[in-house]
Amino acid sequence: MLFRGYPPGRSSTRPYDGRVRHIHAGKVRDLYEDDGDILLVASDRISVYDVTLPTPIPGKGALLTQLSLWWFEQFGHLVPNHVLSATDVPAEFAGRALRCRPLTMVKVECIARGYLSGSGLREYRKYGTVSGVALPPGLDEGSKLPEPIFTPTTKADAGHDEPITFDDVVAQEGRDTAERLRELTLAIYRKGAEHAAGRGIIVADTKVEFGWAADGTLTLGDEVLTSDSSRFWPADEWEPGRPQHAFDKQFVRDWATSTGWDKTPPGPEVPPEIVDATRARYIEAYERITGRTWQG
Repeated sequence: MLFRGYPPGRSSTRPYDGRVRHIHAGKVRDLYEDDGDILLVASDRISVYDVTLPTPIPGKGALLTQLSLWWFEQFGHLVPNHVLSATDVPAEFAGRALRCRPLTMVKVECIARGYLSGSGLREYRKYGTVSGVALPPGLDEGSKLPEPIFTPTTKADAGHDEPITFDDVVAQEGRDTAERLRELTLAIYRKGAEHAAGRGIIVADTKVEFGWAADGTLTLGDEVLTSDSSRFWPADEWEPGRPQHAFDKQFVRDWATSTGWDKTPPGPEVPPEIVDATRARYIEAYERITGRTWQG
């Protein structure tokens, strides 16, 4: 198994002497460099439509980190991942940080879809395709696709990610890499969706990211199959033709849209009842998927 407690020769309780260096602030995660490793720290921030909202969701960073860890272990036989340790991190980041090997990230957001929703639904209604993949007529919001499809997007440093086709990925990354990205993304989706289905959850779609390790190995990075990177629906409530109950941040997207917000910064303050409901949905997804009780 590729995931392990902490690197050989490292103590999970060793003191930190101020050498940890902040190198990047993302919408949700912060990156630090420490002794040649990367510390990936998940905050409690939440972003919708590429805008970080001003109100945090308490415990969200820890929930995302622990669910990702659980999935990284499940996928260890499919693809190497970037995790070195979940314990050898500064005390102030405990529970919500991963010590990772540095990767040169592939500039593609790798998305697998098994159901029609979100931006894929909007494209389908206009053109009958999603990221250039032709789909049969007559599908509706929430419809199950004949088979999962690979629907990549750009990975923008600023602004919105934009849909691209598989041929665009070939042109950017080369055919061998593009085919490997598609193969791995769909394998992760299928295995994750199969497990979640046994726990009463539909994984409608998910986003994963890959990078190149120093030895040239294509490696799974960032997060995997969390409520921020996936659409999770309760299977017993699934009904095509309408919006689905969401165990993910779609709930917050829908709320934000209902306020009349124009999807540009600054985002609206999130009221306490929406914060509490969002946290409860993230916890339910974690507990159903892992079979563990959330202790946070």
